[in-house]
Amino acid sequence: METLSAAKEEAGQMKRTILLVDDEENIVRSLVRLLRRDGYKILTANSGKEGLDVLKDNHVGVIISDQRMPEMNGTEFLSQVKELYPDTMRIVLSGYTDLKSVTDSINEGSIYKFLTKPWEDDLLRKNIDEAFRQYELSVENARLQEELSQTNDKLVEANKQLDQDARMQNRFAEINLRSLQIAQEIMENLPMGVVGFDDGGFIAMANLKAHEILFPGMGILIGMSVKQVLPESILSRMEQAGKNAISFDAELGESGLVNVRIGRMGEGSDSEGNIMVLIPEVHDESE
Repeated sequence: METLSAAKEEAGQMKRTILLVDDEENIVRSLVRLLRRDGYKILTANSGKEGLDVLKDNHVGVIISDQRMPEMNGTEFLSQVKELYPDTMRIVLSGYTDLKSVTDSINEGSIYKFLTKPWEDDLLRKNIDEAFRQYELSVENARLQEELSQTNDKLVEANKQLDQDARMQNRFAEINLRSLQIAQEIMENLPMGVVGFDDGGFIAMANLKAHEILFPGMGILIGMSVKQVLPESILSRMEQAGKNAISFDAELGESGLVNVRIGRMGEGSDSEGNIMVLIPEVHDESE
């Protein structure tokens, strides 16, 4: 069967191709002379079998066939054409009035029109032009249907990809959330105090050990100013160091001697601000 892509290729060439099938050479020559003026690409055959051979190698829009031919009559020929090349427009041109076989073929859809010999030139040309218009409309409709089908297929694939991306993003979000929860749990249980504060001196995070070292039993430190929380011994060293990293020991009440380390964040990440690590002196209980 003629493929849709082949039909599209024929339509894209914008060259209307017609096949004339008649066992009488003089009829074929007369038709060629008449139709040549309309700019068609004209193919000819002298039998139904020869017509089928021509169709194997050519994309034909309209076929005009005689009815009474040896071995295979016009309706038999065009019935086979319908099965192999259903998009073609098929016309019987005959001087015989075998109306039953022709009518049956018309009813079965094998024949587009039945015209009689002798023909009237202008009427024949008009019918052929209308047949080509019908053929081209059907090819264009098929092309649009194919494009719509391809677009729908692409939309289905795009939706599948979006769904897959969404599932992956949700999975990454779950992993990131779990990682953050684990990191927070680790931070809270470190044996050293960790305090993060911005360049304005406001605390953004503080773990449990920091609360214990700085203000045992005090509420949340987050949002408070370091000037409200840190003793003067630490604040004065911070002021002297400016934005430079420092490390020193300080006596912090019940916590005793604590090593204080202060540095900038952001060297290995996009974080900004400062981080303070408070490491209590470890006493050897065996002493």
